[in-house]
Amino acid sequence: MRKVIAVLGAGPGLGLSIAHRFGREGFAVALVSRTSARHSAYLKELQGAEARAYAADVRDPEALREVLATITNDLGPIDTVYFGPVTADGGGPIPITDAPAATITAAFETLVHPAVDLVNAVLPDMLARDTGTILIPGGLSGKYPIPMLGALAPASAALRMYVLTLNAALKDRNVYAATLTIGGLIQGGDIHTTATQTYPDVPLPTLNPTDIADAAWTLYVDRAVPEAEFSAIPLPA
Repeated sequence: MRKVIAVLGAGPGLGLSIAHRFGREGFAVALVSRTSARHSAYLKELQGAEARAYAADVRDPEALREVLATITNDLGPIDTVYFGPVTADGGGPIPITDAPAATITAAFETLVHPAVDLVNAVLPDMLARDTGTILIPGGLSGKYPIPMLGALAPASAALRMYVLTLNAALKDRNVYAATLTIGGLIQGGDIHTTATQTYPDVPLPTLNPTDIADAAWTLYVDRAVPEAEFSAIPLPA
C-alpha cells in the first residue's frame, strides 16, 4: 500500500530533494508552498512519482489545517510530514550581543511556533492510526554556539529540543519524530541563491540537498536515532 508524504514549505532546495527521495520509494507526494508560482516546474521534476501541489501559508495555523485536510482528502492519510517553511527574506541575523527581546521573540514565532502547530495538527491522527513520521529540520546554532548566526540561536535550540523531546515522548508508540540539524546553505535553495548573488566572490558553506534527503530516508527507515547532523561550517574547538 502506497504512503503519503506532505512536504510543507516546499522549495527548490531540500524540500524538492526530500520529495524526490520519498517519491522514488513509492510515496505519493504533496508539495505545499506559499504560492503556486513554481508548482508546475516542481511537478515536472517529479515526473514518475504521484505528486500534487498546493498553495498555503503553513505558518498560519488555520491555513495549515485546511491544506492538511485537503491533502488527506485527495491522497489519503498522511504518513510522513517534512516541515521546512524557510524564506530568504528578512535580512541577515542580528548579533546576539545586540539583540533585543523582541528580536529573540520574533525568532521563536518564526521557527518554533509553526512547528508546534504542525505537530498539534498531525499527531492526533498519527497516534490514532499508530503510525507516522514527523521530520523537522533546524539550524546548527541550536546545538553549538555559532556567534555569526546571532539571535537565531535560542529559537534554533528550542526547536531542536522540542523535536528531541517529542521523539522521547513517542518512544513507546509507532510514531517517530526526528530533526535534521543543518549548518550551511542548501545548494539550489532560495537562501543559497540569494547569498550567491549578493556575495558572488565569497566561498559559501554549502550542503548537497541530495545527501540530506538520503539521510532523511535512513532516519525514516531505521527510526533508531532522533537526529542527523550536517555541517559545512567550521565549529569552534
